[in-house]
Amino acid sequence: MWNDLLPIGRDAGSHGYRRYAWTGADADCREWFKAQATTRGLSYEVDRNGNQWAWLGDPAAGDAVVTGSHLDSVPDGGAFDGPLGVVSSFAALDELRARGAEFTRPLAIANFGDEEGARFGLACVGSRLTAGQLTAAKARELRDADGVTLAHAMERAGYDPQAIGPDPERLARIGAFVELHVEQGRALDISGDPVGVASAIWPHGRWRFDFRGEANHAGTTRLEDRRDPMIAYADTVLAAREQARLAGALATFGKVAVEPNGVNAIPSLVRGWLDSRAADEATLARVVAGVERAARDSGERSGIGIDVTRESFTPVVEFEHGLRDRLAGLLAGDDGRPAPVLPTGAGHDAGILSAAIPTAMLFVRNPTGISHSPAEAADEDDCLAGVTALADVLEGLACR
Repeated sequence: MWNDLLPIGRDAGSHGYRRYAWTGADADCREWFKAQATTRGLSYEVDRNGNQWAWLGDPAAGDAVVTGSHLDSVPDGGAFDGPLGVVSSFAALDELRARGAEFTRPLAIANFGDEEGARFGLACVGSRLTAGQLTAAKARELRDADGVTLAHAMERAGYDPQAIGPDPERLARIGAFVELHVEQGRALDISGDPVGVASAIWPHGRWRFDFRGEANHAGTTRLEDRRDPMIAYADTVLAAREQARLAGALATFGKVAVEPNGVNAIPSLVRGWLDSRAADEATLARVVAGVERAARDSGERSGIGIDVTRESFTPVVEFEHGLRDRLAGLLAGDDGRPAPVLPTGAGHDAGILSAAIPTAMLFVRNPTGISHSPAEAADEDDCLAGVTALADVLEGLACR
């Protein structure tokens, strides 16, 4: 399975992945998922929001156990973020069948669409729509860098954008959702454990900063006559790092757009996107407020207009404690020590769905901690340990 999936959407130059929502690479990933479901005799369906489902048992019976993740990527992302969870889900089902497990609850494997938000700028679109955390009208109007709306992209991919929206009936049939994911950090590498259980997801969000100045000639305009928004932007990037350091939080400007974007032209507009995360919402709000204050102070000094727009926000997610503790117990070692429980600063579909259904996450050790990069990795033995752990968890939940 892993080898079949590896070439899809891989860029020959960067060796990273460009599996963006509703593109050819996305379609190929979807065909791969459908083939895995069909090969195993599972009932395959696509829901109103484009999420894929592979069912063992009757979905209408209710109290289903669902696992899975996503197959899309960030720009030049790694192979493991998302796909490891989907591949491991099918492999765990194979393991349970090999054990002769008898299922007493329906089981489903899911691939949630557009989790990374790489194309339309909003993460977890498929799960947000399903959970009612994103309106259909707003989703249809999301645009990519070329101005293509999500609605148009869905239509071109053969899906109906008029059908998207909340899916409470589907969620009501789910008793638990467990998502396996490569760890995006080094906590397990430091502790020496191949697999861990998530305790919580830090609150996080994305803010767009627009710095508006005046375009002019780079070779003839005196420094003191310039209204250069790039200076205010640079000041703000440095301020974000300092605010995060002081608060024990995270703040990153990872995307920037410049107009007119000429080497010999002073920009008229610099637009930067801030990603910020913290252990609690009060700290996050304090960091973002500090970054905005620094931007406005710099803009005032140089005659630059500043607009700040919050594009997305996800509050802190405390995974359902009973389910979390049960997973830690199911994965206890031979010495009886429960699996390590650790928080994460990364957002996931499990976090979005946690507002509607009991959810939990398993993490597989990442020896370098690198993620959202072609260097993202996990050892084969750890991946196999993750499959075994997921199989143990699904057996404990669905085969009682």
